[in-house]
Amino acid sequence: MTDSAGADAHRPNRPTPFPKIRRVAIAAPLRWIGSGWRDFRRAPAASGFYGAAFALMGWLIYLVFSHAYEYTSALTAGFLLVGPFVATGLYDISRRLEHGETVALRSTLTAWRTNVGAFSLFALVLTVILLVWARASLVTFALFFSTGMPTLSGFLQRVVSLEHLDFLLTYLAVGLVFAAIVFSVSVVSVPMMLDRGTDTIVAALTSVRALAENPVVLTVWALLIVLLIGIGFATLFVGLVVTAPIVGHATWHAYRDLIGPAAPGP
Repeated sequence: MTDSAGADAHRPNRPTPFPKIRRVAIAAPLRWIGSGWRDFRRAPAASGFYGAAFALMGWLIYLVFSHAYEYTSALTAGFLLVGPFVATGLYDISRRLEHGETVALRSTLTAWRTNVGAFSLFALVLTVILLVWARASLVTFALFFSTGMPTLSGFLQRVVSLEHLDFLLTYLAVGLVFAAIVFSVSVVSVPMMLDRGTDTIVAALTSVRALAENPVVLTVWALLIVLLIGIGFATLFVGLVVTAPIVGHATWHAYRDLIGPAAPGP
């Protein structure tokens, strides 16, 4: 027993895959956005390409809304759910700018290949969450529209009418649960998988830990993301050409601020 204990005492510590989490100031999200804006200006063509892709997704949502609005919420949620994965190219742009490298759009389009297994699993997780949300969304509609799906005008009446506040609050509550789940596992996970080749589980758990260590700061960050993406939506999605890349670049800088080096093993 003594020999075993002595051997353990002299055994070198093995590094843990989990990095240290830094605590950041409440104003950090504004700094991240400023850094995101600078990255956008340094690589406007490549960043604008991804922004245009987000705008195209927004126009697709609008097209669906015009013909089958009950599916719009699911597509809108999908827009937000798959955003972290689609923005991988934006993270790669920021990473290259940080290292003083030349930015070429073509190379950023396949940035996910550096850690294809982790990215694939993460995309699968987001897809499952999206499908569950789509089902939950339709169930919520069914509970409050028991006589069948209303017309578009009837639906909008329910949304803006205080008489149907229960429907609106329930719908928002369900959406908030799914948004919170996605946000908690994706705050820094995709940039981390790109930068360090981390597996999906470690990256997702690190995101949850970052949120637990900085709940107020990252709540502010989430609200700023909603604000910037909301501005893009409010401008008939044209604004997304700029606001979506800024959020993507800023997310990279959030990752760099929040995540320290790997912690030493026990």
